[in-house]
Amino acid sequence: MPDRIASDNPAVETVTATIGRYGGTTRPQIELPADDGERFPVGEVVRLVLDGTEYRARIAESGGTPVIRGAYETPRLARTPSEGENHLVAWLDDTDLDIGRSVSVDIVEAGYAYGLREPGTTAYYDATEKPSDSLADIARDLDG
Repeated sequence: MPDRIASDNPAVETVTATIGRYGGTTRPQIELPADDGERFPVGEVVRLVLDGTEYRARIAESGGTPVIRGAYETPRLARTPSEGENHLVAWLDDTDLDIGRSVSVDIVEAGYAYGLREPGTTAYYDATEKPSDSLADIARDLDG
């Protein structure tokens, strides 16, 4: 069984994000803090944990701000979101969070693994390390 790490562990950086609307729609997006691309690499598919379940999310950009618009079962679905179920919407529906509210973003491994949680709560994550760049490139090629 992999080691677990709590969101309040000093090794986990926590930042505050805002739940916003995607364009002129009612679809939610997580508006992450401005970044230099190190913590939130735009265009990358990352691991995103919601209530203990790991999904994949693509970090996009909106007006210069990194955003997360969905959480999907596989990396392929994160890149082609119209083909899969967006678990971010269901997670938000199950919380007391709504558009305009804050959400805690735990950076478990920058550029690789993150968690979302309601402010004031504690979450637990599997302690994982980002694979080497060569392994990540092979995985991306296989995933298509």
